[in-house]
Amino acid sequence: MKLAIVGATGLVGTELLAVLAERNFPLTELLPVASEKSVGQLIEFQGKKYPVLSMDDAIAARPAIAIFSAGGSVSKLHAPRFAEVGTTVIDNSSAWRMDPDKKLVVPEINAHELTRDDKIIANPNCSTIQLVLALSELHKAYRVRRIVVSTYQSVTGTGKKAVDQLMLERAGQPVTDPAYPHRIDLNVLPHIDVFESNGYTKEEMKMVNETKKIMGDEGIRVTATCVRIPVMGGHSESVNVQFAEEFSVSDVYEKLRHTAGVEVVDSPLQNQYPMPKDSHGRDAVLVGRVRRDGTQPRTLNLWVVADNLRKGAATNAVQIAEYLLEKGLVS
Repeated sequence: MKLAIVGATGLVGTELLAVLAERNFPLTELLPVASEKSVGQLIEFQGKKYPVLSMDDAIAARPAIAIFSAGGSVSKLHAPRFAEVGTTVIDNSSAWRMDPDKKLVVPEINAHELTRDDKIIANPNCSTIQLVLALSELHKAYRVRRIVVSTYQSVTGTGKKAVDQLMLERAGQPVTDPAYPHRIDLNVLPHIDVFESNGYTKEEMKMVNETKKIMGDEGIRVTATCVRIPVMGGHSESVNVQFAEEFSVSDVYEKLRHTAGVEVVDSPLQNQYPMPKDSHGRDAVLVGRVRRDGTQPRTLNLWVVADNLRKGAATNAVQIAEYLLEKGLVS
């Protein structure tokens, strides 16, 4: 089973390789792909070294699956080329997420919608993945009607350039090529991606639109504020959710404990609650600070944390690939 990783030398690409190894993904040949300047560079995977290939060489090899993590413009240009030779593409960028002809998949929620004809499959935004996974079983039970979410997102969500900026600032060294328009160390930026005409950022609108598509419910109202914080890995979210049906907090806990991919961490009197540092290298979405909102009927507060490079990107993509293999949807 040939598997291509497009963007193999980036932060998510590196994490993809780690997740594939950890989960013993049954590939027979790895095809790492990166920019032209990286072609020929060697990448080690499970004790073997693989040369980085050009896009054309990887397409010519006709892999069964190609996982893209190289940005929207690269995906728009090259994902269809892989699909044309029979490869199933799993794309981490925003390029295909809201395309009505493409599935937007969190495996625990809607992998069952996939068919052999789905040749380009979209991986959701990292912040959306952890939000919808935490709410998936609660939505089935009580029907989510409105979500107010504020995010606290790690610099790793921007990439290596942002990590370098944070580390240089923290060391008191000059930053000649910053990722952000302002200092990030000892600061927070209520600005992720570009601002749109409605005053919201593109990241905020991703959460609004992707949540409805994944949950399969256009009636869910979402409003988001997305904030970048000086944390090295792990996105956090303060979530206020109103349901159509009444709930008991004890029943909410029970449903969260039985939600695939979710781990409840909620013993505040023992100072136990989800934190970014505890999500590092883990695939679980951590949920805590569960409490009723006494100011609104049928409304709940949650604190949700996940490793944005793992479940927010790499692990979710690999889980989609595993599902495709398990169901015989790729050859």
